[in-house]
Amino acid sequence: MVNNPRIGPENSQYTETQMEPASEQTVDIEESSITLPKLDDSPPDGGYGWVCVTCNVFINAHTWGINSSYGVFLSYYLNNNYFPNTSALTYAFIGGLSISQCMLVAPLATHIIHLYGTKVCLHLGVLFETVALIGASFAQQKYQIILAQGICFGWGMGFLFVGTVNIIPQWFGKKRSVANSIAAAGSGLGGLMYSLVTQRIIDTMGLAWAFRILGIICFAVNLTAANLLRDRNKQTGARHAAFDIRILRRPEFLFVQLWTWFSQLGYTILLFSLPAYAQAIGLSAQQGSIVGAVLNLGQMIGRPFIGLSSDRWGRLNLATFLSLVGGLLCIAFWIPAEVAPAPMGLLCFFAIVGGTVAGVFWTTIAPVAAEVLGLQDLPAGLSLTWVLMAPATTFAEPIALELRREHAHSWIYLPPQVFTAVMYIASGLSLWVVRGWKVGQLEWQATKDREDAMAAQRARSLIGEKPAAIDGQGPGSQGLDTGTHDGAETGSIVTKEDIWRLPILLKNMVAWKVV
Repeated sequence: MVNNPRIGPENSQYTETQMEPASEQTVDIEESSITLPKLDDSPPDGGYGWVCVTCNVFINAHTWGINSSYGVFLSYYLNNNYFPNTSALTYAFIGGLSISQCMLVAPLATHIIHLYGTKVCLHLGVLFETVALIGASFAQQKYQIILAQGICFGWGMGFLFVGTVNIIPQWFGKKRSVANSIAAAGSGLGGLMYSLVTQRIIDTMGLAWAFRILGIICFAVNLTAANLLRDRNKQTGARHAAFDIRILRRPEFLFVQLWTWFSQLGYTILLFSLPAYAQAIGLSAQQGSIVGAVLNLGQMIGRPFIGLSSDRWGRLNLATFLSLVGGLLCIAFWIPAEVAPAPMGLLCFFAIVGGTVAGVFWTTIAPVAAEVLGLQDLPAGLSLTWVLMAPATTFAEPIALELRREHAHSWIYLPPQVFTAVMYIASGLSLWVVRGWKVGQLEWQATKDREDAMAAQRARSLIGEKPAAIDGQGPGSQGLDTGTHDGAETGSIVTKEDIWRLPILLKNMVAWKVV
């Protein structure tokens, strides 16, 4: 007899053999509850997530913000011939190289997160970035500054960026876009602050101490923020695959990559060329640096509003619309600045308004990728995105320099301006296609859910159960076979592949829906 305190004398007729199956059944149930994975992909939408948002603000300010102030260093290099026998094109590559290295290191950073966790990846980023800035203060040759400020700093940015970009979507659902936008505003804050601070330090203490002071500040701020961040990888079941090429078989993801390429070609040129353009039309170097700072101010102010609007009107809707608006603003305000009565005023207006939408990619990429791929495939999708966009960020500014009309007396920057506008418009059109796919995918899913519900109701009818009401329809209602939902006709989309049929895709692209 099994000794069980719940069995009294009145139950003594139970035998040992009778008790064993019940015991075994209990063990099986307990074991199954332990072995089955419990995923919680519904974010808490707040709580400690706001601490993570604050940490992301500081990390973005001391990675992308520092990198945005490269125009100050570029101006100093060119005006003082700091590294002899170094061309302007080489200096242009340094700024783009830091961004491209940040992107290229993404698969390695993703793999490190998979093996050792997020904290190890973040600490590596702090180490690389600090070593890069301190090392740059001792650089005497151009290859040394390329290694330090270009490659090593880019690796530091990459480890910190990849380690943080997936965290906010894990903490927020309905507020995901606004939380991500607040964090992204940190890069604008850092760009504004360090564009002015760096110039002041160089003027008073020299270039070497500017690098050293920035290195010390970055080490203290980034290390503190990295240790306060928490991920929810276990709760969401996130798969940190460095290269999941199966994602490339999905057409919607390929169109996201076109959006990435076109928007980054435009954004990088705008970010690095605007101060130089100001000098090309007769403004002073100081006025050019102010225009660059105002552009970062526009990003800082505009990004949270983009996120708030995205949560209200749809992530894909706003990203598509603002990408198109970015190109139109370049045509309406940037190009005419050369012949404006007050070019400085028009440029500042363009910088703050254009800056609001210029970095829409960085504000919305994580929420958009989450909408397209889902939370589990988000790390792998973003890892591929960073690698694929590396050529665009590397060659954007050199392309702009080559497109300049160097020997002309006016409209020197007209070709790069037109190119930038076209890139923004092309990026918006690419994401518009993704929006059409998303509308169709939601309709297909709604149709499938409805058909599954009707099939279950028919099955219950066959075994004599009372049918449950569907969409307010009573048992036996003729509405079971009409199959309408949200104004869409059942059967209009039979399979997922039909979503990409051109007539259906075009219809969905112009259909209004919050996506």
